[in-house]
Amino acid sequence: MRSFEKIADLQPLVGESLGTSEWLTVDQHRVNLFAEVTEDHQWIHVDEARAKAGPFGGTIVHGFLTLSLLPAFTARTFHIGETKSGLNYGLDKVRFVSPALVGKRLRAHFRLLEWTAINNGGAQLKIEMTVECEGLEKPVCIAESILRLFP
Repeated sequence: MRSFEKIADLQPLVGESLGTSEWLTVDQHRVNLFAEVTEDHQWIHVDEARAKAGPFGGTIVHGFLTLSLLPAFTARTFHIGETKSGLNYGLDKVRFVSPALVGKRLRAHFRLLEWTAINNGGAQLKIEMTVECEGLEKPVCIAESILRLFP
């Protein structure tokens, strides 16, 4: 866990790594719950028997489930002390590069791309978030997340 006292402490770190999260195992139960919430019951995610004969040899994690884990990965990687409020402002350039097999561990790498001052001492950050799956050469997801932080 990396800690920063103030939002402004990140400004000189543009272009640099903010850290890497711990590994998180994504099991079939989590995938099934996500399928229920999103009503995305595609067999490649939820039908374990059918998926064994499929192109990946097992069920795969929904791309949007991987994406939705980014706030949890962020919270486990770095903390900014003076932040009283943070908002997800959006995403740029989201790509699902490789499928993540259910039961494998995922983790995220964070690199600060932009830091822009906004009202009342806050900042808008653009952070490249790269999610890797244990055992795969290519990442499973690369996204540029835009966050707004307020002291």
